[in-house]
Amino acid sequence: MRTKNIIRRHYIFEGDVQGVGFRWYASQAASASGVTGWVRNEYDGSVTMELQGTADQIDATVEMLGKDSWIRIDRTTVREMDPDETERRFTVRM
Repeated sequence: MRTKNIIRRHYIFEGDVQGVGFRWYASQAASASGVTGWVRNEYDGSVTMELQGTADQIDATVEMLGKDSWIRIDRTTVREMDPDETERRFTVRM
């Protein structure tokens, strides 16, 4: 994934995002979009996710999450990060 068009974003999702298959669905969306990164549940009920790819790939992944009927995202916090050139896949963290 070494290209100058690759970016990385850190997300925090709040709402009905735990116990609804969010991490599984995020993994499926990431795979479909071709991004790398990770997702994990947080103790406060939010979900943290980092996505790496082109802006269009990342946007497509997040858009897919918003279309799932079980997931309700009330608030999203996002910040840009430096890409991780060693990352090769998307993982679900426990």
